[in-house]
Amino acid sequence: MKIHEYQAKEILQTFGVAIPMGGAAVTASEAETVARMVIAETGHETLVVKAQIHAGGRGKGRFAADPELGGVQVVQGAAAARQMAERMLGQVLVTHQTGPEGKQVGRVLIEQGIDIATELYVGMVLDRAQGRVAIMASTEGGTEIEEVAAKTPEKIQRVIIDPRYGFTPYLARQLAYGLGLTGPAAKAASALIASLARAYQELDFSLAEINPLVVTTAGDVLALDAKVNLDSNALFRHPDIAALRDETEEDPAELEGKKRGLSFIKLDGSIGCMVNGAGLAMSTMDIIKQAGGEPANFLDVGGGAKADQVAAAFKIITSDPNVKGIFINIFGGIMQCDVIAEGVVTAFREVGLGVPLVVRLEGTNVEEGRRILADSGLDLVAAADMADGAQKIVELTQ
Repeated sequence: MKIHEYQAKEILQTFGVAIPMGGAAVTASEAETVARMVIAETGHETLVVKAQIHAGGRGKGRFAADPELGGVQVVQGAAAARQMAERMLGQVLVTHQTGPEGKQVGRVLIEQGIDIATELYVGMVLDRAQGRVAIMASTEGGTEIEEVAAKTPEKIQRVIIDPRYGFTPYLARQLAYGLGLTGPAAKAASALIASLARAYQELDFSLAEINPLVVTTAGDVLALDAKVNLDSNALFRHPDIAALRDETEEDPAELEGKKRGLSFIKLDGSIGCMVNGAGLAMSTMDIIKQAGGEPANFLDVGGGAKADQVAAAFKIITSDPNVKGIFINIFGGIMQCDVIAEGVVTAFREVGLGVPLVVRLEGTNVEEGRRILADSGLDLVAAADMADGAQKIVELTQ
C-alpha cells in the first residue's frame, strides 16, 4: 500500500526522524492557515508548496492545464501559498511515473523553506535475491536512484541487515561516514538512519526512501522528502496505518477487484486475461507476448472463487476500453471449470460481449464447463492449449 509524502513523514517523525515543519491541506484556505502557522513558528516567510500524489518526479512534472507549473514550488508568504494551492488543487499533474494521463492533485503539503548545504539519499528495500533487507545510501541526493545506479553505481553504498543481529548502530555509523559526514552531522545522520530502520521493521514497510536527506547550513539533518510503501499482507497488524489508504489514488478497477477478493492489476495492453493461479496468470501473460500481443491485465481469480466472483472479474475486464479481446485460461483443480463457465455466462448476460473471447479449460469438471459454454450461445472460440489460445486471441484482436 502506498501513502502520501506527508503521511510518510508523520509516521517517520514518531520514530525520531527529523522533518521540516509543515502540514497538509485540501483547500486553499487550509493551505493559508498552515502557512501562517509555519511562519509564526519559524519566523521565516519562505515556504514550499508540494503537490501530493502517489508518484515520484513531482518537481520535474508539469500540470496538464498549466504546463509552466511544476509540482513543487517555493513561495514567499501565506498569501502566495494560498494562491499556489489554488493553482494546484484539482489539477492533473503529469510526471514520468504517472504516464501521460497524470494524477489529479487532491491535497498539498505546505512546509518551511530549508537552507540546504548537502543533499543525500537513504533507502531501504527487500533484496529478494538474498531474502534480506538492504539499506542503500548515496551522496547523489535529489537524483533518481535508478539513474545513479545506471550511471555512477560506485556512488551507492549498500549494506545487508543480517536477521540474526538486526540493524546495529555500527551499520548506521558506517553509512553516515560513507556519506562523507563528520562530527555532529554524522551523529545526527546515524540516529536518523537507525530510526528509519526501526520504522521499516516495526511497521512492515516494503520500501522506504528519503530523497533528499539534507544537511542544512545550520548543521541539522532532515528528511526533506519521504516515500513509504507498506506490505499490504501485513496491514491487519496496523489498522491505524491501513486507515491512511487514499483510494482516490488507486485504479478503480483494481479497487473493485480487491473488494471482490480478486488479484487484479491493470496493464497497458489490449488482451484481457482471466486465469486461476498467480503462476499460470504470469505464464499466460508471457505466452500472449510471445504470440505478439500485449496483456491488458493480470487477473488471478484464485482457487476458491464462486460464480459471482468470476462474473465480477469478467465485468472488470470488459470495463477497460482498451480491451480488444479476452483470453480465459483455466486449469481446474480446486477451482472447477463449470464454476468458471457459469460465471462467464452470467456476466455475459448482464454486460454483453463486444470483443472476441477465447477459452481454454482443463481439469476438474472440464466437460461440464465446456457444455455450459456450448449451450450458452456465446460467440466464443475454444482453444486446445495455452499456446493455441494465445495465438488465436492475438489473431482475432489484430
